[in-house]
Amino acid sequence: MMDYRKYKRQYYLPPEDCFDWVKKDHIEKAPQWCSVDLRDGNQALVIPMSLEQKLKFYELLIKVGFKEIEIGFPAASETEYVLCRTLIERNMIPDDVTIQVLTQAREHIIRKTFEAIKGAPHAIVHVYNSTSFAQRQQVFRRSKEAVKQIAIDGAKLLKELGDQSGQDLRFEYSPESFTGTEPEYALEVCNAVLDVWQPRADHKPIINLPVTVQLSEPHVFAQQVEYIHKHLKYRENVVLSIHPHNDRGCGTADTELGILAGADRVEGTLFGNGERTGNVDIVTVGMNLYAQGIDPGLDFSNMNEIQEVYENSTGMEISPRQPYAGKLVFAAFSGSHQDAIAKGMKWRQEKDPAHWNVPYLPIDPADVGRSYDADVIRINSQSGKGGVGFILETKYGLKLPKKMMEAMGYACKEVSDRKHEELEMEEIFDIFKSEFEGKSSPINVTAVHFEQKDGMTAHVSATYDDGEATVIDAAGNGRLDAVSNALKEHYQLDYTLDTYEEHALEKSSSSRAIAYVGLKWPDGRMTWGAGLDPDIIRASIDALVTAVNNR
Repeated sequence: MMDYRKYKRQYYLPPEDCFDWVKKDHIEKAPQWCSVDLRDGNQALVIPMSLEQKLKFYELLIKVGFKEIEIGFPAASETEYVLCRTLIERNMIPDDVTIQVLTQAREHIIRKTFEAIKGAPHAIVHVYNSTSFAQRQQVFRRSKEAVKQIAIDGAKLLKELGDQSGQDLRFEYSPESFTGTEPEYALEVCNAVLDVWQPRADHKPIINLPVTVQLSEPHVFAQQVEYIHKHLKYRENVVLSIHPHNDRGCGTADTELGILAGADRVEGTLFGNGERTGNVDIVTVGMNLYAQGIDPGLDFSNMNEIQEVYENSTGMEISPRQPYAGKLVFAAFSGSHQDAIAKGMKWRQEKDPAHWNVPYLPIDPADVGRSYDADVIRINSQSGKGGVGFILETKYGLKLPKKMMEAMGYACKEVSDRKHEELEMEEIFDIFKSEFEGKSSPINVTAVHFEQKDGMTAHVSATYDDGEATVIDAAGNGRLDAVSNALKEHYQLDYTLDTYEEHALEKSSSSRAIAYVGLKWPDGRMTWGAGLDPDIIRASIDALVTAVNNR
């Protein structure tokens, strides 16, 4: 049985109010991004990536636009070490890209790390040690001063080896488990590290605040970040970074509020891969900025390719509801949603094509390589006339009358409900053809000849299912009216021609025309038919006959 009483707060508030972030109504620009897919993400996989998979993933990250990529923990395993050497020896690091490597603040691990990056054109050496109360108390069993000294000693060794290397190196320090550390103590440790490194405007180190485990609501994390941001020494010459995990499901919120609170940089992974519930999803955060009119600095326009490489490399599957990337995130099954989307798309095209403001769609699906007909309007038993009409118009050029769309919607609902399946576009078109086009039973009009006298007279050749063939003459105020009168008189039909619409399917001299006819019967029912023919008169007659046969 669940017992909430065994849990208590594990986080610490800053010693002063830090609420400047609350006053900001939006993020002004994208942060610096660092992908940790190849290290933090990879170490969380059931089967870690092979060298070939890592190289493929690395190339994807370059293509997306990452300028800083944490490639691994070279001292942790031979595979990690080999990846680092491969990138360097094969000259696979572009001039504008910096690789990042992780190391614990332990001498032999730091030295092994510097061996791994020898010859790199530029690199970030990321050193860390845990500072949280729980780790100090239970794991290290050391005092605050002793834990701080671990960080200082690590920072000194980085500086010493960096000076000896002659390479273009930057340093990063993380007080691991920052969220479980007293903010004033985390600040003390970070400032002690910076005193060793002596930041300069032309050589800025990185202080990274990891949400190693999410312990609080996002607004608490924002206060913690703001406190560090306000009191960090050499602040103008330091890059303040955050590394949110997602244990409480608040990784995106932590990240966005952390940026508002003063963070300059974000470490995360594609689609949130990482230990436990994962890291923050950089795709989501980046696309959230994009949806607010801010350039994220990353290119997610080919989301299908990114998803394919990710899934093939990691063995993970992206949820169909994953923001921006899932197969269903733009899908609308609800009839009212579909109707609003269809009307919104039409309004935008006519009124404001330069800006996106379509109901139920936060961004244009085409921006991430999705198509409207295949990914947005999806038809099942919950769908309505708007979605069906949208597909028939955009995919097949059919502009059904409003009342006819209702009938078509019900026809699709019935099929989907019976099959317990979603309907594909081709199935929807097939339903339209089978229900509303070309029905020649029980009445089949095989030929019509017209004679113009005082009015219009139609000579209608028709057959009935019982084999009866006849020629019917009738007059009307037009060709279709004359044919309608002939059928009503001969077959004793009682209906009113309620709706007639027509349009061309293609814009050419040889285009086919389609006509729609709606008949209203004495009991209030409406029946519908459609006719398709190069001759609009023949198309109209076929539509009329189908509507009659649907009675």
